[in-house]
Amino acid sequence: MFHEMINFYKITEMAQKRVLITGAAGFIGSHLCDRFIKEGFQVIGMDNLSTGSMKNIEHLFPKKEFEFYFHDVTKFVHVPGSLDYILHFASPASPIDYLKIPIQTLKVGSLGTHNLLGLAKEKKSRFLIASTSEIYGDPNVHPQTEEYWGNVNPIGPRGVYDEAKRFMEAITMAYHTYHGLDTRIVRIFNTYGPRMRLNDGRALPAFIGQAIRGEDITVFGDGSQTRSFCFIDDMVEGIFRLLMSDYSMPVNIGNPDEITIKEFAEEIIKLTGTKQKIVYEELPTDDPKQRQPDITKAKKILGWEPKVSRAEGLKITYEYFKKIIEK
Repeated sequence: MFHEMINFYKITEMAQKRVLITGAAGFIGSHLCDRFIKEGFQVIGMDNLSTGSMKNIEHLFPKKEFEFYFHDVTKFVHVPGSLDYILHFASPASPIDYLKIPIQTLKVGSLGTHNLLGLAKEKKSRFLIASTSEIYGDPNVHPQTEEYWGNVNPIGPRGVYDEAKRFMEAITMAYHTYHGLDTRIVRIFNTYGPRMRLNDGRALPAFIGQAIRGEDITVFGDGSQTRSFCFIDDMVEGIFRLLMSDYSMPVNIGNPDEITIKEFAEEIIKLTGTKQKIVYEELPTDDPKQRQPDITKAKKILGWEPKVSRAEGLKITYEYFKKIIEK
């Protein structure tokens, strides 16, 4: 039924629709640009390239359906013409980035979101923000449901990212209730796939990079902490379905297939066929011990659940990184 609705919508309305995607040169943002162009949208990508890369979107520049604005959304944002949708994905997303530029991270979540909400109000656009599982902090509830308020240290090193995302949700909901703005909130759990950066500090690219280079695999803590990894194609599908739904409350999008970091490192070693050993280092401050989405709402409201197995997704991602390192 959902696919029939989307196909009808594409045929009758989508041909002239325009969407602004901030963070367009980033990992998820660039894949969203691909998806919306495929769906027949005119896509305006916006990025200041603080963490994104033009390599992620250079294939789009020859397309008449794509425009790019080099701009920092913490400054006033103006886009001429109509805008039917705004997707706010501009933000550092890995610890190595937001610990290096903490104030900019807070600003893009606060000033940037405020600017884009104002633009959405002016253009009468539907507005979707990329929140994150980090709003749950180091959770006391497992798996995490959308009703859980989280366990976040606001003055810890991760607070600049966690609280920026929590503020994004709060101001978005304020615009929804006070101004009647049409809004959506997606809570994104760990996502992986082609176009991730090898040096972004997260476990998956770090492990694959170390394995390909013949280095030992570095696991922080004892490796018992868990994560749940969602392949990028599944993530984009979930985001697209949420945007096209009529549901305005937060929705978890992620893969509930939970694994310990130690087990994950062992999977990477097996996948790459290398002989590294696992070495252990001190666990960073406030690093979450558990992370697993409850996707009941996504299943019920969006008819969505992940389709790509971790084995299949890791193979695709490994081949991508292998080519990058070989170059």
